[in-house]
Amino acid sequence: MRSRLSLMMASASLALMLPAAGSAAKFRFAGPLDAYTLDPHAISNTLVFAVLRNVYEPLVQRGPDLSLQPVLATEWTQVDPNTWEFKLREGVTYSNGNPFNADDVVFSFERAKKGGMASHLAEVASIEKVDDLTVRFLSDLPNPILPNQIVNWFMMDREWAEANGATEPGQADNTTESFANRNTNGTGAYVISARDPGVSTEFTARPEWWGQITGNVDKATFFVIPNPATRVSALITGEVEMIDGVPPQDTQRIENTDGLRIAATPDVRTVYIQPDVARDTLIHGGGVEGNPFKDVRVREAMTLAIDRDAIQSRIMRGYSTPVGLPIGKEVEGSTDALNTPPPQDLERARALMAEAGYGEGFDVALDCTNDRFMNDEATCLAVGSMLGEIGIRVTPRAQPTARWAQQINPPGYDTSLAMLSYAPYTYDGHQFLSSIAVTRNEETGGGQFNIGGYSNPEVDRLTAEIGAETDPEARAALLAEVFGLLKDDYAFIPLHQLQILWGLKEGVEVVQLADLSYPLAWFTVPE
Repeated sequence: MRSRLSLMMASASLALMLPAAGSAAKFRFAGPLDAYTLDPHAISNTLVFAVLRNVYEPLVQRGPDLSLQPVLATEWTQVDPNTWEFKLREGVTYSNGNPFNADDVVFSFERAKKGGMASHLAEVASIEKVDDLTVRFLSDLPNPILPNQIVNWFMMDREWAEANGATEPGQADNTTESFANRNTNGTGAYVISARDPGVSTEFTARPEWWGQITGNVDKATFFVIPNPATRVSALITGEVEMIDGVPPQDTQRIENTDGLRIAATPDVRTVYIQPDVARDTLIHGGGVEGNPFKDVRVREAMTLAIDRDAIQSRIMRGYSTPVGLPIGKEVEGSTDALNTPPPQDLERARALMAEAGYGEGFDVALDCTNDRFMNDEATCLAVGSMLGEIGIRVTPRAQPTARWAQQINPPGYDTSLAMLSYAPYTYDGHQFLSSIAVTRNEETGGGQFNIGGYSNPEVDRLTAEIGAETDPEARAALLAEVFGLLKDDYAFIPLHQLQILWGLKEGVEVVQLADLSYPLAWFTVPE
């Protein structure tokens, strides 16, 4: 059976081979956060992908129009319901000169399954080498969307990893390292030519890259500037030509500055609260026995206590959309009915708290980031204040992402209540379900980032069915059913869907992808 995705190959290949837009140029840009590892298999993390997609490459990726494009694979075919075959690109080399081949794909699969990327490959049983330029993905069940699931799974050179003791990935919480944490060897358009972790990363174009840069960026330097005001100032004073993570309150100031503009586009990233429902006691709280979050009435009360419209207007200045699901409105599985959030209802919320036996409330720490996405700390503070209206005495605990991730990520899951965000790069709700909503399973990697330990056998069953369902209408019905269950169970407390906000110098032409990455090969900047 020929996949419909294969039909896009010819047009996508042409897009990758367009002539360069102009002469080589230097580019300086800044964001709030650094990739805290360069190991492409250590963790499934948006900022890590944003940096590494310029250095490492997947078999397929999403292009500017969000369609699937060939990268290290030139075509792919679903030869039977449980098998996908990928033809690999000939003549590709890593930055150290080693050739890319099928052995690297098999190695990258085995390596990634041991690390934080396991959830991306959870439904692949094995990968077989057919010949040097052909591999087959074998699954226990049919998987109609496998190419969508592997756009952030980067290929590594087996020989390089073996020579440098990097055959095992670093841990998702970054507590253990390998040579690959601080060194790279990819097939991508750029190499990392200089790096000061947490400060700056320099990218230099590779003349021997198999593709062709469609922009004109020959050298780029990414600066980490956590403070939003300092980041905006760097753009205004001309220290950088682009900044990521513009605070909504500063958009007008940038627009009113000669030679600067704002680029905004919808992001599929949603922000939500997840309580720990697995433990029998609050590990970061008090004032009550047991764990109140195990009671669905408490979780419903929390949902009703939050005024999402106020967060949208006062904190996000309109650059967000209130949601009723932990997936964006453009994601497969979202419906208008399911993704419409309930209005704030403090009276009903307080009644539910009393009915559950927590009329006097309780104390809990809310773990948030202060540098990961737009106004994350301000949102955290607002949520804490709103929950206080129903007796949940919140201590907001906002901290840098690197420290926050090390605390709440596997294997520790050290939190009682966390503000999280997620962007399914597959644009399909099954990704959220398999990595975040299903019961945690160390063997398969399923539920790896289910921070609160939620477990519902019916959600697990439906998620498995969705993964194997090939009929679009039946699959849509199953997605609606499982997200309806999650909504009724108040397993996740959605807040809003974000937008991508960049500040740009006039003349800088960029491509904003919903995965928040910086595709330097597609950028054009003034010379």
